[in-house]
Amino acid sequence: MVPPHWPAASAQTPSRRRGAVLERAILEAALEQLGSVGWNGLTMEGVAAGARTGKAAVYRRWSSKEDLVADALRSGLPDFHAVPDLGSVREDLLELCRRARDAMYSRPGSALRSVIHECDIKQAERFHAVIIKGVVEPTLKMLREVVNRGMERGEVRRDAANGYIFDAIPAMMMYRSKICASEWTDRELEEMIDQLMVPLLRSGGP
Repeated sequence: MVPPHWPAASAQTPSRRRGAVLERAILEAALEQLGSVGWNGLTMEGVAAGARTGKAAVYRRWSSKEDLVADALRSGLPDFHAVPDLGSVREDLLELCRRARDAMYSRPGSALRSVIHECDIKQAERFHAVIIKGVVEPTLKMLREVVNRGMERGEVRRDAANGYIFDAIPAMMMYRSKICASEWTDRELEEMIDQLMVPLLRSGGP
């Protein structure tokens, strides 16, 4: 049953949207539902109502809730490929952290966190590739480029390019977001970079 606060698709003016336009509306509605009611509350009927279309139009394109959500997440992920170059490793890392923070609290980011936090282990496997390919790998690639550039400038010691260093920022941001419910103010990001990352990376030893 569609909750009463969602308008029934049949009550709307018939939509003439087709193809990619309709698919985009459905994917946007799925992201909206994930952000507002979470993974457990999302239904195909609710997504159809949010997209102002019929349930059949959703099922013709996605046979399951998992398939729909996976495509919605892929479509909404921000661009994690543009690496900042602001002249110093500190400023580059800080800009990366700001981008990550803003992405985490965007609508696609809220949807992704809903999936990560609410899905059980078996369900989460369905989204593992989306998260790894769409978020984790691009983030690690950018961190490596920033650290390697810092080495070339002489700001970063040569043995700093290791997995522990690259995991530090994502781990801290996820921990503070999920466990501490911190939204990471600009000041907190600066403190993390200045008190944790710069000392870890500093040329000449930590």
